[in-house]
Order: sequence, then structure tokens, then C-alpha cells
Amino acid sequence: MNIRLLKAFVILAEKGNYADAARALFISQPALTKQINLLESHVNIALFSRGRHGAVLTAGGRRLLPEAEKVVRQTQLFMQHAERVSKGVEGHISVGFGLSSFYLAPRCIADFRRDYPGVEMSLTDLPSFQQYELLQNDELQVGFVRVPPPVALEYLPLVTDRLVLVAPATSPTMPAAEWLTKRPLLRLHDERGQGLNRQIDRFLHDNGLFISSTQLTDDIQTIVAMVIAGIGVAILPTSVTHIAPPELVIIPLMGESISWKVGIAWDASKEDVIRDNFIASIRKGISVDGGK
Repeated sequence: MNIRLLKAFVILAEKGNYADAARALFISQPALTKQINLLESHVNIALFSRGRHGAVLTAGGRRLLPEAEKVVRQTQLFMQHAERVSKGVEGHISVGFGLSSFYLAPRCIADFRRDYPGVEMSLTDLPSFQQYELLQNDELQVGFVRVPPPVALEYLPLVTDRLVLVAPATSPTMPAAEWLTKRPLLRLHDERGQGLNRQIDRFLHDNGLFISSTQLTDDIQTIVAMVIAGIGVAILPTSVTHIAPPELVIIPLMGESISWKVGIAWDASKEDVIRDNFIASIRKGISVDGGK
């Protein structure tokens, strides 16, 4: 059944005469009469009695009116919801981030949420190589990853990250090379820090540095705690040092292979208005920051 017929029924019942109802519906009186007649033929019930005082609901019309009002109201709510979804102001987006975007990703999400409070967001900590796969499977809509991606994804570079050596502040100051020969190098397991480990390996190789020993852990927090305890030192992205406690000393590193680009990546072959709004918000943030 055409929803316009039910809306005509509801408006005519509200107005009580064809002239006022037709004006409210922006149609002619003959067109309104035709719609009411068609609805009555569908339900096989006379809905109105017509007289000098306009259109008066019949007993059958009075019984059907509440249900018609409910359907019309639900349809209006559905259309309002559909409009919000089509504009990307309501829905859900899954975002991935990694070590190098530990500080960047939450800032971008906070900016987006100010303009789109109706969008639900999930933020998952994942290494870049896992995010690439999830982006292609549409399990993530945007990933904060190393760029350019090694797979067919669109991307936008945002920042440059660099390696730094992290050592305990309570120990004597030493050059990075000396730290690496005297203390174990604390690293993430490859399943968690594949990209970082490869970057560290390139840095060590290019600079002819040899480490005394290696100890593997599962997360950055454990590495930081172990460095503070004097168990070893770590080579980490400088972006992670935003959350470094004062018990750590940050030592810049020199040479080749100490930097890489970090940005966002997404699968442009899949349509997603919310994702596009999120990317536009990030581009806007870049423009604002660049103009300061």
C-alpha cells in the first residue's frame, strides 16, 4: 500500500474537510478525493461520511485511524533516520591504529566526534600489517598505518615518525651505541611489532651496530617498565615518547633508516559515507594545523 494514501487518510481526519487537507498535502481536492477512494477500495471500508460539515470519520475509520497514524509516524522516523545515515551523521566506523599513531589517532577521533556525535566509533590497537588485511576485508574502515601501504589501498600521509633510544634516567649518560653493547635490547614480538622490528633491524644494519642480547615482550607498557627497572634499553618510535614517564631518558638516533611516514589508509573501492566524512575531518585538521 502506498504510504501517501495513509497520509491522506490521517491528514483528512485531522483537518475534517477536503479543502484544508488538500492544502496541507499540496494537492488538489479531486486528487485527494481520488486517494481516499482508492484507500477505501483497498481496505473495503468506507472511512469518511461526507456531508455539509465536511469529512467525518465512520466507525470503521475511527478504528483504523490509530494504526494509520502509527504507520505514518514510523515512516517519517524511518525517513529521518535514512537521511542521517545517507549523510554519514549516524552509524558506526571501525578504526585501527598502531604504535606510531598512539597519540595521533585519538586526537583525530576527538576532532571528528565533535562534528559527528551521532557516529559510534571503535578504535583497535593493531600492527600495520594486520590493518592492511582488515581494511581490504572491510573489517576496518580506516587504519592509521605506515604509508605507503604494500597493498592496493588509498592513503594520506600525516606525520613522520623516527626511532629513538629509550634508556633509564637513573643510569649514567652514554651514547646510543654504548647502551646497545652494554644492555639487552628490549623488543616486541614480531606478531605485535613487525614493522617496528624491521625498521630497527635496518637501522642497526645500516649503522653497523651490534647488540649484546635481545629480550622480547608483548607490549610497549612492559618494555617501558623494564627499561625503568634497568633491565635493558629499547628503540621505539618517537611518537610513543609522548607518554614516556620522567624515569626515562630519550636519546635521538642518527643515520639511515630512522624515519618513516605514518598516515591513514582505506579501501576506496568500498562506498562508506561515514569513512569519507572521517577522512575529510582529518584533511580539515591538517589544513587548520598548517595554517597556524
